[in-house]
Amino acid sequence: MFELNGIVFAMLGAALASGLAGTGSAMGVGVAGEAAAGVIAEDPSKFGLTLLLQALPGTQGIYGTLMAFLVLNKIGAISGNFATIDAATGLLIMFSCLPIAIAGWTSGYAQGKTCAAGICMVAKRPGEVAKGMVYGAMVETYAVLALLISFLAFINIPV
Repeated sequence: MFELNGIVFAMLGAALASGLAGTGSAMGVGVAGEAAAGVIAEDPSKFGLTLLLQALPGTQGIYGTLMAFLVLNKIGAISGNFATIDAATGLLIMFSCLPIAIAGWTSGYAQGKTCAAGICMVAKRPGEVAKGMVYGAMVETYAVLALLISFLAFINIPV
């Protein structure tokens, strides 16, 4: 019979952090990419400007993957020498992953929509790309804060 121990909960936390934040980033980069493709179809010289804005929503996936890596390293999944942890500790680890999982998912998509609007702005005013990046960075702030909370909640969980 399968035992539901702490490793299962910790692995679930890592999967949620990477999976949900990565999904938000993929959706955001996709939305921004659609807008960028429309601009490039009209003016291929704006590729570099639109690429900057399209790449911005990809950071949430990086943050979630970073959190997942920290979890996997702490529980011994990377080395193959799994730690023995109880269910309560595993749940603590899983819950510490939720801020970046949830905020990464929602902010990645929201940032993609914001960057798509910035890309539309660049279509008419290429010199305003920095303003579009600032708008996108405002959404990014909440993903960074969520990563910080996840990290602070996680680092002192004894394993």
